Amino acid sequence: MKRISILIADDEEEIADLIAIHLEKEGYHVIKVSDGQEAIHAIQTQSIDLLILDIMMPKIDGYEVTRLIREQYNLPIIFLSAKTSDFDKVHGLVIGADDYMTKPFTPIELVARVNAQLRRFMKLNQPKIDIKSSLEFGGFVISPEERTVVLYGKTIELTPKEFAILYLLASHPKKVYSVENIFQHVWGEAYFESGNTVMVHIRTLRKKLEDGKQNHKWIKTVWGVGYSFNG
Repeated sequence: MKRISILIADDEEEIADLIAIHLEKEGYHVIKVSDGQEAIHAIQTQSIDLLILDIMMPKIDGYEVTRLIREQYNLPIIFLSAKTSDFDKVHGLVIGADDYMTKPFTPIELVARVNAQLRRFMKLNQPKIDIKSSLEFGGFVISPEERTVVLYGKTIELTPKEFAILYLLASHPKKVYSVENIFQHVWGEAYFESGNTVMVHIRTLRKKLEDGKQNHKWIKTVWGVGYSFNG
């Protein structure tokens, strides 16, 4: 069986070495790079299952690395950064990261988050809910097999989490899902003060769908309850 490979992109060698020691104890294969350009090259040339990424790095910062990776690759990304503001955390999630940890950190928590992200990713990429059936609502077509979304002839590019949220809601039009239910279905684990994460993804999803532009809001907010798909 192929060992899971984890890429650590951090220009602080001591931190990268510390992370590597703990991940290797878990049986993971670890690759280390020290700048954003090397990170992109590693993703392009090697089989990487998860990326642990610093933001402030030489040559290309972590935000740009994430943006470039998300154009072609689908793998879990965990930001590990000294940037601690809510803006930085939200921005990291919006552009495509799956998790965000701040420095200083405890290696045991990072390992736990790595394990959780890999479980979610594997679960998310397993066939489920009649995976061969496309969902069609007028000019809106959601194809889970190809993982594509077409709205009035225009292909909408979504992150894996955004697609999972949309497909969940659209699979049961008019059914109201609470923030907690959405998190449990999409992230694959118990809800724990993660409402803001769900709301950020919903907000970005609505923006990409240009919700309301065609006099139709696809994702409806049911105040005090949650969200539903208005097909």
